[in-house]
Amino acid sequence: MIYFSFYESPVQTLRLVSDGRSLIGLYMLSDKHAAICQSDWLEDNSVPPFSDTKQQLDAYFAGTLTHFDLPLQMQGTPFQQQVWQALTTIPYGSTLSYGELAHQLGQPNASRAVGLANGRNPISIIVPCHRVIAANGKLTGYGGGIDRKQWLLTHERLTHMKQ
Repeated sequence: MIYFSFYESPVQTLRLVSDGRSLIGLYMLSDKHAAICQSDWLEDNSVPPFSDTKQQLDAYFAGTLTHFDLPLQMQGTPFQQQVWQALTTIPYGSTLSYGELAHQLGQPNASRAVGLANGRNPISIIVPCHRVIAANGKLTGYGGGIDRKQWLLTHERLTHMKQ
């Protein structure tokens, strides 16, 4: 069974998705790659790990949490899994280019593939795909919209400067 719940964030309403044990999705409702609720999905706010996810999101948006600790289960190809794992190593308040991330993965010519995998990240914000930018420092490619990517990066930089 797949469960979902909603979270009202400062950037927009988020849909949380769980298999009953782990968080399997966190989508901005405007995200073009957001999973669409199926007829057999059940809205249930009491399902793990929704309570912990919402508490940690509250702390993140309040500027008091810089690292999430939640059970995650992401479905994807081995390469996507590798990219998504690498995203979790980008420090809070920092950015990395697609090329730098590809180089970090030992595949320096795979920046486009990294970008595609980054765009398919099923757990936005918590797996921080918003921290990946173009080589020239510009913001590109964010499923939730560039304005939301900018908001998240600014939020992290301002919070990081206060610490």
